Amino acid sequence: MDLGVRWKLHGDGRNPAPGAVVRPDERLSWPRTVGLGAQHVVAMFGASFVAPVLMGLDPNLAIMMSGVATVIFLLATRGRVPSYLGCSLSFVGVAAIIRAQGGTSATVTGAVFVVGVVLFLVGLAVQRFGARIIHAAMPPVVTGAVVMLIGFNLAPVTASTYWPQDQWTALLVMLFTGLSVVCLRGFWSRVAIFLGLVFGYMLSWACDRIFGKIHSVDAGGKVTDHWRLDLSGVGRADWIGLPHFHGPSFQWSAILVALPVVIALVAENAGHVKAVGEMTGDSLDDRLGTAISADGAASMLSTAVGGPPNTTYSENIGVMAATRVYSTAAYWAAAGFALLFGVCPKFGAVVAAIPGGVLGGITVILYGMIGLLGAQIWLHGRVDLRNPLNLVPAAAGIIIGVGGVTLKFTDSFSLSGIALGTLVVITGYHALRAMAPAHLKTERPLLDSGTSSYDEDSASEGPDQRAGS
Repeated sequence: MDLGVRWKLHGDGRNPAPGAVVRPDERLSWPRTVGLGAQHVVAMFGASFVAPVLMGLDPNLAIMMSGVATVIFLLATRGRVPSYLGCSLSFVGVAAIIRAQGGTSATVTGAVFVVGVVLFLVGLAVQRFGARIIHAAMPPVVTGAVVMLIGFNLAPVTASTYWPQDQWTALLVMLFTGLSVVCLRGFWSRVAIFLGLVFGYMLSWACDRIFGKIHSVDAGGKVTDHWRLDLSGVGRADWIGLPHFHGPSFQWSAILVALPVVIALVAENAGHVKAVGEMTGDSLDDRLGTAISADGAASMLSTAVGGPPNTTYSENIGVMAATRVYSTAAYWAAAGFALLFGVCPKFGAVVAAIPGGVLGGITVILYGMIGLLGAQIWLHGRVDLRNPLNLVPAAAGIIIGVGGVTLKFTDSFSLSGIALGTLVVITGYHALRAMAPAHLKTERPLLDSGTSSYDEDSASEGPDQRAGS
């Protein structure tokens, strides 16, 4: 059985010829391949290491399980879909809500485990029935609205938790990160979050040396005099050791809060597979369901031992686009690096010591970018918000999700925020569409980019056309 772990040497193994690409089943020399693997780890570093810190989970375990998840994904897709699976930022808001309701880390991972199960089943359904089922249930107006409310729901976390810890550091980190995203080019713009973290680390250390302790809210919510950058945990941490494992705990209230993120994960995976297919020139239509299922299975395994959920990373697409190297061998090398970092507690302590003010500056941009991805889905899907059939459910769901509106059913059961907003968007859209007059439904079908277009493309093109696309 071909598991996609055999690669042909591309050319002389040094550099691709002008205009050529290194395909998924090819590789450069092993030293260059290992170097590219390290580059992929750096690319996903910023977001993938910030996410577990924001979720209150062990960063060492997060990086270790990202390596395991990447291996699972590469094996499941038989090495045809080059991708790194890092910690998903889509769950940061979910974790904050669950913890605000008194949930523990086990409660968070238990809720996300269920999301992984659902994502796995969605992938199986896509394999069986095709990508049209995604379009039928989640057209762009629905997907975009849900992604938007998930991102913007995080705004209070930044405003009330991180920013107040050190507002001036937060402001400077925000400006530096924004300039890095906009002004840097190629690979460096893809690691702007990581550069922002490094800048914030150095700035906090310098401010401690120059100005001494800061009088502000600390990570525990108390107003005290404290150091901006506390490295005491780094000194106590061992160089080698296993991360902390724990089992999940299941609560219905937490599960209902987390379930809407399935929509964002399906959109992320579909867009990733489509983008990789376009870059490599291969038709990956038949791999979409497998990719979604593999992501679900990897998240289930990670959360079962106390780690965060995983998803495909756009940062690594940027690295491939810049280098024109799509070799899955580089991703195996990246997974190896991740496993090594995972057994270094001192490394995890460095990540856990990121000052709150630094996270404030980073998350202002990061959370906003997550929300505006929803707007990008609308633009890409040509959603007409002048049509009340699209406008009404999206508007209502976003305000409910972002504003934290609560619908109480009994003393022990209620829906609010992300869960209620998502429910309103999905049920509202389909209910209104069923009752809407014909003239509101005569517009061109709303195709979800990267999903429903697979089936149409596959049906209309012959094998020769698809191979050369």
